[in-house]
Amino acid sequence: MTKLIRLNTHDNDRAADRIASEEDALAVARSLAPEFAATASDRDRDRILPHAEMDRLAASGLLAITVPAEYGGIDVSNAVLAEVTAILSEADGSIGQIPQNHFYILEALRHDGTEDQKRFYYGRALAGDRFGNALSETGTKTVGHYNTRLTREGAGFRIDGRKFYSTGVLFADWIAIFALDEDEKITMSFVPRGTEGVEIVDDWDGIGQRTTGSGTTILDGVRVPPSAVVRHHKGFERPGTIGSVGQIIHAGIDLGIARAAFADMVRFIRTTSRPWTNSGVERASEDPLTIARVGQVAIRIEAATAMVEYAGRKVDHAQVDLTEETAIAASLAVASAKVLTTEIAIEATNTLFELAGTASAREGLNLDRHWRNARTHTLHDPVRWKYHVAGNYHLNDVAPPRSGAL
Repeated sequence: MTKLIRLNTHDNDRAADRIASEEDALAVARSLAPEFAATASDRDRDRILPHAEMDRLAASGLLAITVPAEYGGIDVSNAVLAEVTAILSEADGSIGQIPQNHFYILEALRHDGTEDQKRFYYGRALAGDRFGNALSETGTKTVGHYNTRLTREGAGFRIDGRKFYSTGVLFADWIAIFALDEDEKITMSFVPRGTEGVEIVDDWDGIGQRTTGSGTTILDGVRVPPSAVVRHHKGFERPGTIGSVGQIIHAGIDLGIARAAFADMVRFIRTTSRPWTNSGVERASEDPLTIARVGQVAIRIEAATAMVEYAGRKVDHAQVDLTEETAIAASLAVASAKVLTTEIAIEATNTLFELAGTASAREGLNLDRHWRNARTHTLHDPVRWKYHVAGNYHLNDVAPPRSGAL
């Protein structure tokens, strides 16, 4: 069943906690994680959207941790941003994914927003406002093509189109609408909750990440003032970190899902699984083959964690000293991290059932949500092309393409 939702006008006077340091950001994420994890399985099973949880997340101040210092934020390292994302995603993969576009939008604003836009929208982020996306479309030639249009009308613009996979938009105070202008250039326009002509259809029916609110956004004559339009295309006409920031958050999501599956696997083997008939041991946790396989997954999760941290530092360097070389280094490092986290998310969620045994497949346990979440989220962009980008750079000196996927 799908639901048509007209967004109500939001309260712009809310206040959020201010996080003072990277250590505080990690501590706040860790404090919220058990609360979110306690009901994650029920939300997935019954598709209960996490409205209350997203309110808690917004009030915590975590959604403002990437605001640059000159606009009142603490501008955390991208390694910390990815780890915060992993912590939340381990608790609930959907909650970890919902802010991904929020942070992508804030990074795009850093690159190409005007000073007035930065002061205003970063101020709203510090107050706890949430930014959702209206980016992806279906029915176009590729995922990088768009039919949604921004056209001049009077003193401003109007937007018409239809978006799908609008992750987080159901929880958003602001919708960032991506549309082509009259010169076929991609733009990003900020539209507040309740804007006339915006309708959200709650029709996301993916097998995983079921409560991300990734439905359809219908845009019918949406009026936008010039002050709300960001020339997003400029961010890809020169070296930048928009794509690498967006992608390292995706890596953090997959890493968190892998950790969640691993934790449930270990718990189930210790408490419930029976040893194989010919193993000669009393408990499943004493099976040498099981022990080795668990160790293999644990080591790969550690490797992925280290790669994500390393890649985050590369992105930090590019943001501070942005050149063609530092931007390429960031893109390649994040691509490597995305490969490792994608592969370990799939491996860990498969291995859970391989080692825990038949009893772990019972529907009431809902352990399959980890596999469904990993399989769904890792479809965002193909890892096979990450390998190609890395190989083409090292063999042929071909720089990675500038896009939101690298």
